[in-house]
Amino acid sequence: MLRIGLTGGIGSGKSTVAKHLSRFGAAIIDADAISRQLTAPGGAALPRIASQLGANVMQADGSMNRDVVRALVLENPAARLQLEAIIHPLIAQETTRLAEVARQTGVCCVVYDIPLLAESARWRSRLDVVVVVDCRNATQIDRVIARESGRSGWTVQAVEQVIAVQASRAQRRAAADICLYNDGISLAVLANITDEIACSFGL
Repeated sequence: MLRIGLTGGIGSGKSTVAKHLSRFGAAIIDADAISRQLTAPGGAALPRIASQLGANVMQADGSMNRDVVRALVLENPAARLQLEAIIHPLIAQETTRLAEVARQTGVCCVVYDIPLLAESARWRSRLDVVVVVDCRNATQIDRVIARESGRSGWTVQAVEQVIAVQASRAQRRAAADICLYNDGISLAVLANITDEIACSFGL
């Protein structure tokens, strides 16, 4: 089973590339989606998050307030480390489980959609190839602001803060086997490039 690591900064278009790859039969294991499940009402991470970060990070429906937590961890590195220590092991457990399910069902390729892949040394040994989706920081900001229009918490400054704490573009490119530059191109062109990558993998 081919194991592809897919990463890119916020607003890079990584999730769009993952969707295209799924059309070729690849199983997508999305770390962000798992994180949202863990912090939704009844999520496994919630008791420790509330205990360590405070009840004010919880919403009335029992879920984690992602806007509040994002602001907290961007301004408080210690809180970010606390959150990562809670969530990352749970994400790792679930990605392992989902990969095993994919293997048992005969899937020929798993794509691990991992935003912080370049920041984590443990991923490289688990992957056959790393694909990085890259674009300019200004493009990331424009895309996130457009995507999150109407949601509180997403300002230009907030996106800049997220970019600042993620791996740099140079660090991600250094970790890449394949770098897909997704800037100034249409969705159709992005799909064609992704198709070519998929074919190069034999999908």
